[in-house]
Amino acid sequence: MVDALHTSQLKSLPLLARGKVRDNYAVGQDRILMVASDRLSAFDVIMGEPIPGKGALLTRMALFWFDQLGPKGLAICPIHLTGEAPESVVQPDEVAQVAGRSMLVKRLRPLPVEAVVRGYLAGSGWKEYQQSQSVCGVPLPSGLRNASRLPEPIYTPAAKAQAGEHDENIRFEQTEALVGPDLAAQMRDISLRLYRAASEFAATKGILIADTKFEFGLDADGTLTLMDEVLTPDSSRFWPAAHWREGTNPPSYDKQFVRDWLEQAQVDGKPWGKTAPAPRLPQDVIERTAARYQEAWQRLCT
Repeated sequence: MVDALHTSQLKSLPLLARGKVRDNYAVGQDRILMVASDRLSAFDVIMGEPIPGKGALLTRMALFWFDQLGPKGLAICPIHLTGEAPESVVQPDEVAQVAGRSMLVKRLRPLPVEAVVRGYLAGSGWKEYQQSQSVCGVPLPSGLRNASRLPEPIYTPAAKAQAGEHDENIRFEQTEALVGPDLAAQMRDISLRLYRAASEFAATKGILIADTKFEFGLDADGTLTLMDEVLTPDSSRFWPAAHWREGTNPPSYDKQFVRDWLEQAQVDGKPWGKTAPAPRLPQDVIERTAARYQEAWQRLCT
């Protein structure tokens, strides 16, 4: 069994923030060390038990996609990687916490918008469509079903929420109000290009990318830059093409095992209320979730 890291404890660098998965440390004034832990969150609650190998796998997959889509590959947009080894900025006794699960990146000014692209109708998009025949103000044809492929990928941004709260789906016009018309259009157009390129590649591996989210920031020159993670099971809904059927929920390469278990979990004889603390995850749920993440890597990136 791979050693798991629930929470990093680096003493040689100032801690900037702990997210649901990543611990970010300041490296001087212009760089950040992003350490992907093995934490897992579901329903916006961080589980007490880590998923062994998850952080390293997410990092490898993000680096794979940055190579495919960034300057070394299709050069769709600038990316936040510095090209420097993460191990080079920590003390020798901290290397084990960093190796294989970290990225040393440029310090950017993050934009307050999740750039979400959907190629299929699923999740909150499916729920919204049933009510309004649209998603985030984007009108869609009638007669679509759960998991239907959309005529064209659509851009459906979300406003980033404060820690512990849910991101809020918003209309494109609200994005313009948040970041300005020019940046909003840039984010939309680049996100759609990234999604189309990634979807074409994934299709050759028998994987459908139902939807995904990108995050962007601005560098010191105001250049829009792709940041954080990209096209991982934590930020995307991957479906095996062979099991996709309209009107059903295809199996996905993510934490669905955990969500399903939590839906029926009980605390003190009552259904868990989806607030912290989370119930303790059984070992078989941990192992099956780890295997699902590993399968996503093997199918897509090898």
